[in-house]
Amino acid sequence: MANVSRIHRELMQFNKDQSILGMSLMPDDQDIRHLTATIPGPLSTPYEGGIFHLDITLPDGYPFEPPKMRHPNISSQTGAICLDILKNNWSPALNLKTALISLQALLSSPEPNDPQDAVVAKQVQKLVEMGFPEPLVKKTLEAVGGDESMALERLRRSWEFVEFSDH
Repeated sequence: MANVSRIHRELMQFNKDQSILGMSLMPDDQDIRHLTATIPGPLSTPYEGGIFHLDITLPDGYPFEPPKMRHPNISSQTGAICLDILKNNWSPALNLKTALISLQALLSSPEPNDPQDAVVAKQVQKLVEMGFPEPLVKKTLEAVGGDESMALERLRRSWEFVEFSDH
């Protein structure tokens, strides 16, 4: 069974730091092991200004097992997040706050050679090969919910506007 007193302590500490972090972490009314969190997109990244919602489940072995975090825009299949501390590099010395901060850091410096979602990685690669800048491709795909055709149409329109404006 998950260590409920540890979860309560973590939530109390997190709430003290909440205004500094700009994040939120709320337990479900029925099950303290099920939480929802929000993290802001990191500054100076395509995610700046965004708010990312996470679904967190603490396994029975928490804190000796990592929390399970899911985000609907990370993996199109499962919402899984590719972050080493959420897998084999978890330690009981870590906590929910460090996991959320690590996830926010992942948004600042993603690992393109180890994409969580091969479908999205292929979409990005395909649109970049057409000549669109990668940050714009990623932002556009996110804005259209991963619809490649809609993203291509938006990118073409914005690109035509830029080319027209430059002349």
